[in-house]
Amino acid sequence: MHPRYARQPMAPAPRLLNRELSWLDFNVRVLAVAGSRAQPLLERVKFAAIVATNLDEFFMVRVAGLQRQVNAGVAVASPDGLTPDEVLTAALDVAARIAAEHAALWRAELAPELVSAGIRVTRWDDLTGAEHAGLAGLFGERVFPVLTPLAVDPAHPFPYVSNRSLNLAVTLWDPTTRRQRFARVKVPPILARFVTVGDGSGGAGTTLLPVEELVAGNLARLFPGMEVTGHHAFRVTRDGDLEIDDDDADDLLRTVEDELRRHRVSPAVRLEVAEGTPADLVAMLSREIGLATGAIDCLPEPLGLADLWELHRLDRPDLKDDPFVPARAAALLPDAGGEADLAARLASSDIMVHHPYESFATSVQAFIEEAADDPQVLAIKQTLYRTTADPIVNALVRAAEAGKQVVVLVELKARFDEANNVGWARMLERAGCHVMYGVTGLKTHAKLVLVVRRDGEAVRRYVHVGTGNYNATTARTYEDLGLLSADPDLAREVGELFNLLTGYAQRAGAERLMVAPFDLRPRLLARIAAEADVARGGGLARIIFKCNAMTDPAIIEALYGASQAGVEVDLVVRGICMLRPGVAGQSERIRVRSIIGRFLEHSRILRFGIGAQAETWIGSADLMERNLGRRVEAMVRIDEPTQRARLGRLLDLALADRASAWTLGPDGAWSPPPDPETGLALQSALLTGAWEARRAPEPPPIHAADPA
Repeated sequence: MHPRYARQPMAPAPRLLNRELSWLDFNVRVLAVAGSRAQPLLERVKFAAIVATNLDEFFMVRVAGLQRQVNAGVAVASPDGLTPDEVLTAALDVAARIAAEHAALWRAELAPELVSAGIRVTRWDDLTGAEHAGLAGLFGERVFPVLTPLAVDPAHPFPYVSNRSLNLAVTLWDPTTRRQRFARVKVPPILARFVTVGDGSGGAGTTLLPVEELVAGNLARLFPGMEVTGHHAFRVTRDGDLEIDDDDADDLLRTVEDELRRHRVSPAVRLEVAEGTPADLVAMLSREIGLATGAIDCLPEPLGLADLWELHRLDRPDLKDDPFVPARAAALLPDAGGEADLAARLASSDIMVHHPYESFATSVQAFIEEAADDPQVLAIKQTLYRTTADPIVNALVRAAEAGKQVVVLVELKARFDEANNVGWARMLERAGCHVMYGVTGLKTHAKLVLVVRRDGEAVRRYVHVGTGNYNATTARTYEDLGLLSADPDLAREVGELFNLLTGYAQRAGAERLMVAPFDLRPRLLARIAAEADVARGGGLARIIFKCNAMTDPAIIEALYGASQAGVEVDLVVRGICMLRPGVAGQSERIRVRSIIGRFLEHSRILRFGIGAQAETWIGSADLMERNLGRRVEAMVRIDEPTQRARLGRLLDLALADRASAWTLGPDGAWSPPPDPETGLALQSALLTGAWEARRAPEPPPIHAADPA
């Protein structure tokens, strides 16, 4: 982390880092990738879009939550020692600095470099008269009809400004009354953010105009008879975290739908205004949207840089990462005797798949689709947290229509996907699926599929337990692991878990599954304690965790204790980490790194012990209080020796990465990768390995240096 962003209290240093500031640290790391010229230009633009999206989410969820605590008078310090008011002040300061540097990166580096590459993002005032004329038809036919100018005066109160909408504050002179007027024009989100100037085939390259610039350049057509004296872009971010009390909800689906409607008028938490906006206009906007303790960021245009995703979709392969087609998992390659179906293959051995290096379509998706179409399949049970309509939901619909019993646990409270999931739930119900919403008071985040199939006179069960969502789109860009198995004991445990989630079954004892909130945390704590006992007895003890976040105080304190007992601990944490590593007498044997790359590191791997016998788990749970205490999560133990060895090599690669791995210091600051140009990079090595997997089922082992 760059020193100018450091906000961790250092005297005396608390045992835990602050959760919100650690999240902002992650965004600083993403911003650094956007600024790296080692990345192809449009990939840098993509990372800039991710930064903007992340900041939006931070304000909608974390800042909104802090504001609610401050407004409620909560003064109790969190585990890091800061009160909500102190965290809010520090977080707004750091977020403002990130936003300013992000905007400066676009203006000073990315936009000029795009021009050099033949992609010009321009302004209305910089276009020629001929270009203005060429856009007149586009504006009149496609933009003008969907615009609605809204006057603000004593007869017209200030209109509601929706979340993350882009708007123009327009000042006008009325020559009839000789009075100043004000109006707000919303840029409809149904419009593409960038319009092409000309036919896009000019030899000079592609010229793009932000749609709000097209609107601003034609405001006179919206206000005939008035004189447009000024226009300024602004954008509002609102509380986006739904508060759903499902303890008292008789109909959870209807409750979520009602809350979605209510949340359209949620409190404002951030106002972004274009540079040059007069102070009195900023004050008026802040007052009218009801911004109390939130942020006001004055930024260069264009605002809303999350829409830079549209630029990344341009057909310029020379400015992007090399194309990558996932390999078919080696265990699923056709053999000399012809290609057997998945059920036949699973009857003889478990199959572990690693996305996106190995194809989701030919493994997990094929597993569900084959089950839907197989006449021997009697039932399919599946959890859905975030998905897409095609092809997973379509396969479940097809199975139900074919008469199979299909049970789907749809998590309606998946943040920012609530509306989508309500739609999938309605579609599945109409098709005849049994749609459930899990356990009251808990989110169902586990990634599970259970297929019940007639096999001759017997009935056999097949399962998938994964780390990622059943989403064919994100499976191409999120790094995840999954286990496909017909092991009777594992299938029994998964079946019992589904019975618990859909009925009134009690949690039974399990060996291969650890399930939150029932036994995952205590079983993890027991395994950490067991490694500490090994170290105290003079043995070699090791713990390696790979996860998205590390915030659970009980797990962190247990790792501190293991470190003090002599256990070597390595943590690969993509995002938030509240653990403070490398502190003498507390965590000197703990190392923390974060890998930022082409794919979103999303898998969770927990490894206890040394060598071939190390106990290894994969699953859906991050090491956070919410995941371990307020969500249904499932971790599965990997028992097959070659699969354990493969996960060991994956962790070795992660710990050997010197090109994309950041390291966390005891002061809470993150240090950038030491050798970004020529060092080993986890994802590059895995990409190479995925291609080589077409020829050899196992790549050669790669060993990281053992920690001192």
